[in-house]
Amino acid sequence: MVKLFQLECMLGWSNENADQTLSLILDALPLGHCIPDTIKKAQKITRDLGLSYVKIDACLNDYVLFHEPLADSDTCPICEESRWKNDDGNIMDEATEYSESGGSKKRTPCKVLRYFPLIPRFQRLYMSEETSSSMRWPKEQLVNDGKMRHPADSLAWKHIDERYENFSSDPRNVRLGLTSDGCNPFGMVNVNCTCWPMILIPYNLPPWLCMKQPYWMMSMLIPEHRSPGQNIDVYLQPMIDELNDLWVKGVLTWDEKEKKNFTLHALLLWTINDFPAYVVLSGWSTKGKFACPYCHRDTDYLWLKYGSKHCYMGHRRFLPKNHKWRRNKRSFNNKVQTREAPTPLTGEQVLQEFESLSK
Repeated sequence: MVKLFQLECMLGWSNENADQTLSLILDALPLGHCIPDTIKKAQKITRDLGLSYVKIDACLNDYVLFHEPLADSDTCPICEESRWKNDDGNIMDEATEYSESGGSKKRTPCKVLRYFPLIPRFQRLYMSEETSSSMRWPKEQLVNDGKMRHPADSLAWKHIDERYENFSSDPRNVRLGLTSDGCNPFGMVNVNCTCWPMILIPYNLPPWLCMKQPYWMMSMLIPEHRSPGQNIDVYLQPMIDELNDLWVKGVLTWDEKEKKNFTLHALLLWTINDFPAYVVLSGWSTKGKFACPYCHRDTDYLWLKYGSKHCYMGHRRFLPKNHKWRRNKRSFNNKVQTREAPTPLTGEQVLQEFESLSK
């Protein structure tokens, strides 16, 4: 049934197409089978897997999410826009409409965030003995020969091992990467992006599995006809809250390989995105004089008088000191590059600069 839904999604089938496909499959099965005959009945079966999603209404201007403690609010407390649409698709002037019979109509929210809870998806990884074994691969089968084959060979992974020994002592604790960008899921290339998916990648799996689509986890689907900008923090609240719980408290999880429960923790290692999406996720502007998030205030910029924009000519600073391009003036900006590469800010320094900003 899950594979049937995957085909329906990937190939753009309607429910009628899926029903006809089910009918063809049922004709080939013997009497007494338990396969449902409609796609609606199939949905009831897959719902028991516990991998559904939660709909959370959002403010039209992206200021708040209408969940606790605002679950019963009809207007945004910041911009005072209504949470609901009229029948014609416009924003409602009244908080509630009533039908002619006196009963309340079913109201349509202006914007809906679809959130896919992480905990049941992480627990699902350990309900299969084969997958549970694969989730231990970096600890049990990784070859430490100095070559980069897997994220476990990275400095970030090793830094976590050294700093958080309690977390790294159990190889079953999940380490994640987060990737996001605006996209048009239905191939509408002539319009702006219609949604922002947030995808989590579990890196505990071996390299031939962790980058495969079946193991990528959709964590949320942000509805947007434009970039959410700095207000993306509003939409990330449910995922951040759940990741905080997984880091601090953990969740009791059944391990099919060892046939016993353990406390599962999770940690987000990094984000993966292009520069426009980097602006949204980090809040760092990649335009203007300080566009480089690595160089920050030491960004080497140059204003192009006739191009009316900045260009950046300091990339030779990252080359070895004796590299021939450092002395090549003609191909670059008519200068010999003798400076060393800038030192990136640590996490503590970033927090200090953030706290020093005037509110």
